[in-house]
Amino acid sequence: MRTFTTTLIAALAAFPATAHAEEAAEADSIIVTATRGEALSSEIGQSVTVLDLATIVRRQTISVADLLRTVPGVTIARNGGPGSVTSVFIRGAESDQTVALIDGVKLNDPAAPGGGFNFADLLTDNVERIEIVRGAQSVLWGSQAIGGVVNLITRVPTEDLELGVRGEYGRYDQRHLTGHASITTGPVALSAGAGYLATDGISVFDRRQGGTEPDGYRLFGAHAKAVVTLSDAVSIDLRGFYTKSKVDLDGFAPPTFALGDTREYSRQRQLVGYAGINGALFGGRLQNRLAVAWTRIDRDNYDPAAGPAKTFDGLGRNLRYEYQGHADLAGWAKATFGAEHEEQRYRTASSFSPLQRRKANIDSLYGLLTVKPVIGLTASGGIRHDDHSGFGGQTTPTASLAYTPNEGGTVLRASYSEGFKAPSLYQLYGDFGNANLQPEEAKSWDAGIEQRFLDGLIEARATWFHRRVTNQIDFRGITYRNITRARAQGAELELAVKPVQGLEIRGNYSYTDAENRERGGANFGKRLARRPKDAASVSADYDWLEGSAGFTVTRVSGSFDNAANTVRLQGYTLVDLRAAWPITGGIELFGRIENLFKERYQTARNYGQPGRAAIGGVRFRY
Repeated sequence: MRTFTTTLIAALAAFPATAHAEEAAEADSIIVTATRGEALSSEIGQSVTVLDLATIVRRQTISVADLLRTVPGVTIARNGGPGSVTSVFIRGAESDQTVALIDGVKLNDPAAPGGGFNFADLLTDNVERIEIVRGAQSVLWGSQAIGGVVNLITRVPTEDLELGVRGEYGRYDQRHLTGHASITTGPVALSAGAGYLATDGISVFDRRQGGTEPDGYRLFGAHAKAVVTLSDAVSIDLRGFYTKSKVDLDGFAPPTFALGDTREYSRQRQLVGYAGINGALFGGRLQNRLAVAWTRIDRDNYDPAAGPAKTFDGLGRNLRYEYQGHADLAGWAKATFGAEHEEQRYRTASSFSPLQRRKANIDSLYGLLTVKPVIGLTASGGIRHDDHSGFGGQTTPTASLAYTPNEGGTVLRASYSEGFKAPSLYQLYGDFGNANLQPEEAKSWDAGIEQRFLDGLIEARATWFHRRVTNQIDFRGITYRNITRARAQGAELELAVKPVQGLEIRGNYSYTDAENRERGGANFGKRLARRPKDAASVSADYDWLEGSAGFTVTRVSGSFDNAANTVRLQGYTLVDLRAAWPITGGIELFGRIENLFKERYQTARNYGQPGRAAIGGVRFRY
């Protein structure tokens, strides 16, 4: 695999760039997550994938996680159907080592055992853009950004009134309705949306293992944005995001305590709030932002067959105060810097443990300097220091290079970054906690090339990555300990082709070799659980005057469900079809078939996944 990747990179580098500079510049998109500020993709050394609004609408995919698994370097695991616990793995890192953001605000749950985020309730409703940054990103995004960052950006306010409604119905009695509105009036720009999803679902306990009853799912979500412009230099930014869900579960009932049909269910509420003031000084050369962000995740589990019925009560809260500045030091140098104070709190109680309340604080300083010493070359370097109330200080650096000799026709990239993950509150203070835990640490690098051919009608990318994690926290005996080491390395290949007008074909392949490197351990050299080595995705869409049609094929190789590599999960191939037909200028009919060939597969042992489903609907936009 290494030989193939090296040969491909060399071949692309040797291929003459036929793209005109003007065409390349037009294709250069703006990225915000990689630098916490606007930057051209050709000036970023990290590996970034952007799913824009056109892609999200065209694919018709409801779940953010299902959309992410078509991205290079990303795989998912879901414990059942819609609404079930959903984990996202980036480049073979633990799911708890993925930072999830919505409009730049962290979503990770302090009450979760590993402090990670469950992607189950994240839908594409009213999402305008998703940016995925692969590799350690702790300098700008702090703890947990070892595997990468997923940033969901909701619809921004429009200048004129815009209204949109979408409704659909399909198999499993699935009903989905969303709407959004946006307008600017005077100094106030507003955008808001809401959505509701309900489905009878499938049996969480796989029917092939004996599951018989469907497990339903209900979700309501809403978001709002407001920007108040007080002057040319000062504005106020307000954001809110809310979800409320209920999902039926299957559990481990006595006397066998094996997974089976039960009447258990879970309720969850997520609330995200943000308020900031933006101020520009020195003619806009110094941009300042002061903000407060707040997240709250309430999670309750119930078992009507138990007494009492509520078996788990969890509440996780994050309160973050932050300052961020952007300074234009010269035409060739810019700086991003900031300070944060974060307060984490959690409260849990269950049938087996009493009420617990714990908290921790993290104070952080960070800075990133970006320079352009010569035409086409962009170099960045940064550092961050975090002071945790539990384990003390942690310092992480980063550096990256991006070089284009022809204004984006060819881009060479390389980056080195370190990441860390603070022990979760549960790992520190829970029933099996260890107050002496140290943070997990990662060192990662990647290098790659991007090439555009034939005036941008063909685009190709190749990237090699490598990451080592030390002090990884694992549960051993009766407590958590810093004993595990892990290594992940591999390649990501991407190709986009526009052979004729209206037709676009995109494909990617990821090779991820993620294994346990705990010397002397029983699992040394074995593959990390639920990390397939090979994953590929191909999407094709054709637009014409009377409508559009397309398909996505996703292939994921086999993996293991446990660290000992004794329980195998078979590989699977999913084929999805879609089409849309405009009726008038503002009304469009659409439909899709998911899992066309009724693939039977599991991403977690004994947990079922949906079969073939046909869905149809209508969209209205004014």
